[in-house]
Amino acid sequence: MAKITFWDIIERTLQVVSEPISPKEIWEKANELKITAGFDSIGKTPWATIGAYLYTDINRGGDNSKFVQVSERPALFSLRSKNLKFNATQVKNKKEAQEIKLEKKFNERDLHTILAAFANYETHFKAYLKTIYHESSTKSIKGHNEWLHPDLVGVYFPFQDYKNEILDIQTHLSISSIRLFSFEVKINLNFTNLRHYYFQAVSNSSWANEGYLVVLNLDEDLVL
Repeated sequence: MAKITFWDIIERTLQVVSEPISPKEIWEKANELKITAGFDSIGKTPWATIGAYLYTDINRGGDNSKFVQVSERPALFSLRSKNLKFNATQVKNKKEAQEIKLEKKFNERDLHTILAAFANYETHFKAYLKTIYHESSTKSIKGHNEWLHPDLVGVYFPFQDYKNEILDIQTHLSISSIRLFSFEVKINLNFTNLRHYYFQAVSNSSWANEGYLVVLNLDEDLVL
């Protein structure tokens, strides 16, 4: 029996769906329909590979390509033979509906526990994290404190990793290996809010050794 390929996954999935969809939705729908059964993907983002396959087919085939891109942001695709079209309003509504659904399902602070556990066990951090409730801060007027305080702060203490000799030398040289981290957490990151969220993360992490903007859902257009 021939092994299933990315081309098979894309074509079989697009034959089933009734509207143009994104590369990530193709992968998710293929899994839902068991189209990917027996398929081994060594990559962590197979939907990015699907996107690359689609762009390759369109660029090489032109008007004769098997697949067609019906919108740019978000990037939605269909089989050319199905002649499916989306207007700008439909694309916008689809994208907004997806983001609203995700924001209803998750609250930013629902993700704090997961991030705290990750940062504690991830060897790069080995940090202890704590949520900062910026709404209770009196440093600035209401609504501005989110630019002063990150969602979570983290600290790494090197005492368990370093030998006593190293700690003694650092003390003698007045060197501190304690590291501070700043984390700004968002549900959705897209072209519309990218600039705002980026500068917010930069603004409230100037004191940290490392600052991070952490997102649950990264708009595919920022990747593809």
